[in-house]
Amino acid sequence: MLDTSWLLLNGTILFEIIGTLAFALSGLIEAARKKLDLVGMAMVSGLAAFGGGTLRDILLDRRPFFWVENEIWVWILILICIGALLFMRAQHLEPTARAMQWPDAIGLGAFTAGGTQLALNAGVPAIIAVIMGVLTAIFGGVLRDVVVNEIPKAFSDHIPYSVIAFTGGWVVVGLNFLGAEAFVAVAVAAVFTIVLRVLALLLGWRLPTWRV
Repeated sequence: MLDTSWLLLNGTILFEIIGTLAFALSGLIEAARKKLDLVGMAMVSGLAAFGGGTLRDILLDRRPFFWVENEIWVWILILICIGALLFMRAQHLEPTARAMQWPDAIGLGAFTAGGTQLALNAGVPAIIAVIMGVLTAIFGGVLRDVVVNEIPKAFSDHIPYSVIAFTGGWVVVGLNFLGAEAFVAVAVAAVFTIVLRVLALLLGWRLPTWRV
């Protein structure tokens, strides 16, 4: 019988991997849209993939940072950039803003759930844990947009983003309160957040805007 105890005790690790790869891909697509070179693509992808988790680790005083502790992800990021650049050139693919939104939605769900669970494991109050999950999920995307000279989409496209992350974080808190295993809490909250974001994109949900 398969031993799942390690997975249950380390429920955030799998989703941290998923979130890292998803945000790296979103950064890669955005960098390709801006026609950056290989170094620029690697930098933008790295900021998107590692920015939110790094800020979370700083605020929670976690050392070493998650990507320093698992340096294999830096090598994987570099290989993904090189491979994707060659693939897009060979296939003559044109990256679009719409294409970037799908891996971004996956990263949003994975990092929201994983970041909230890590904060709960560190013993912080529920509201702080949820905020940590939101920061983990959105800060990398904010850095990605800033360095390519865009107003961060999390603040400007009016499609629910941070609000969805905030809601997903409370799902993690609620499931922990009910006694769910860490992996179950993170998995359910990640899927919930991803589905909510995809619905917002497909159905055109909008947040209220300031009217002059």
